Amino acid sequence: MREFLRHTPINFTSSDADRARLRDVPENMWVKCARCKELSYTKEFEKSLKVCQKCGYHARLSASERLEGLLDPDSFVEVATTMQPGDPLAFAGEGQTYRTKLTETQTKTGLNEAVVAGTGTIDGAPLTVAVVDFSFMGGSMGGVYGEKICRAVETAIATHSPLLTCSASGGARMQEGIFSLMQMAKTSAALVQLAEAKLPYFSLLTDPTFGGVTASYAVLADITMAEPGALIGFAGPRVIEQTIRQKLPAGFQTAEFLLQHGMLDLVVPRRELRATVSRLLRLYQPVALSEDP
Repeated sequence: MREFLRHTPINFTSSDADRARLRDVPENMWVKCARCKELSYTKEFEKSLKVCQKCGYHARLSASERLEGLLDPDSFVEVATTMQPGDPLAFAGEGQTYRTKLTETQTKTGLNEAVVAGTGTIDGAPLTVAVVDFSFMGGSMGGVYGEKICRAVETAIATHSPLLTCSASGGARMQEGIFSLMQMAKTSAALVQLAEAKLPYFSLLTDPTFGGVTASYAVLADITMAEPGALIGFAGPRVIEQTIRQKLPAGFQTAEFLLQHGMLDLVVPRRELRATVSRLLRLYQPVALSEDP
């Protein structure tokens, strides 16, 4: 037997039929969970709204995916579609200008800016919505980002409809300097006008929501919600620990921790989000405008 094995070649290569079958297997058939590292069938993963069926991890959604899963079909009408971010500081760093980075990001994402705003309906109930796409420069808030949030507020007032924002951001956009930081006050002031119009404002915080977005419009809502496991805060945990010289509690800055400590009103799984917002729209029906005598 040993002599036979020594002189008999063993072919470990695949047959032509096997190779053909491998070529027929489509790419991206499986998705690896960022948390538990388990594989999920791509179609099942997308059917579950990009929530891992093994550990419940909520993967990031694009703005279009968020709107599609939230609103009634064909009900979304975008506003402020032609607004383009500027380059007020002529910023350049790491061998690339801000303007070049913007052009590349716009080409890659198909978006003009990180925020997509417009009107739509959920179960027939009208609302104005502004959704942030994290893939556009980490959802960072610049001048046009802030202006789009304000345009959403103005649209809500003009149409007398509630406002919903869905945030996912790393904070202020450093390439725009003070112009970015000014958006914190600008968006917060716009929400005062919404309150004076007696219109409800709902905010959804997704993973991650940090910096100036957390410190301004995103937490000024009548009802502030978050997706399970979302990381939410102002500064990162390492910066906080170095500043206060203390070890932070386990789970610090997670949605569940913030809910427990009164910073959130609800933690809503993605599959229940549409029904939850629909219920809120019924409970917070805008007060009818009174006619002048």
